[in-house]
Amino acid sequence: MEQTEAFYQVLQRRRSVRAFRPEPVAEAQLQRIFSQAQAAPSNCNTQPWLCAVASGEPLETLRKGIPEAFAAGQWSMDFPYDGQYEGVYKERQHKAAADLYSAMGISRDDKAGRNAQFMRNFEFFGAPHVAFIFLPEPFGLREAADCGMYAQTLMLALAAEGLASCPQTALSFNADLVREVLGIEADNKLLFGISFGREDTEASVNQCRTERAEAGECVRFYA
Repeated sequence: MEQTEAFYQVLQRRRSVRAFRPEPVAEAQLQRIFSQAQAAPSNCNTQPWLCAVASGEPLETLRKGIPEAFAAGQWSMDFPYDGQYEGVYKERQHKAAADLYSAMGISRDDKAGRNAQFMRNFEFFGAPHVAFIFLPEPFGLREAADCGMYAQTLMLALAAEGLASCPQTALSFNADLVREVLGIEADNKLLFGISFGREDTEASVNQCRTERAEAGECVRFYA
């Protein structure tokens, strides 16, 4: 029972944090976390992911370069994304955004404030580390699902160690630049990034708790 409760506490502790403290995580702790994340399941145990962890100078180069590239209209995405949802999925998207902006005191008609917060995506919300998740060619949709399971395992390991994280599709918008700065081969395609570090508990945005649907909305039992 204690083990079960401990796991559920970690599960609830994991959430997307959008403001981090700047101090880096110790190397030994990073090694332990990423070693544990390798326990993630994958089809036929192929482990089809390349996880590139940026810290220090490479991270700062990207923190400066990605916003500049985006502002200049320079995009390079390996996988299509339009962010357009319909029905209940759109409702959930809008509710989450409304809750986040409300927590920061940004009104619906404050376009400048909303844009400034969106651009913080490309600054990794101040995090001292970012894990970029790549899918090597010629893998496809099934192996991308494996990468998702790896990412969740990684974020749970971070939460178990008292650290915070935020998975970000936005960090795939300039894949060529990320590959260039980190020296990643062209046949590794960027799916998304995960900013991580210690939560800035005083930041207003981190006071927001986005809602989750009841299990009955997403799960069907057949017996």
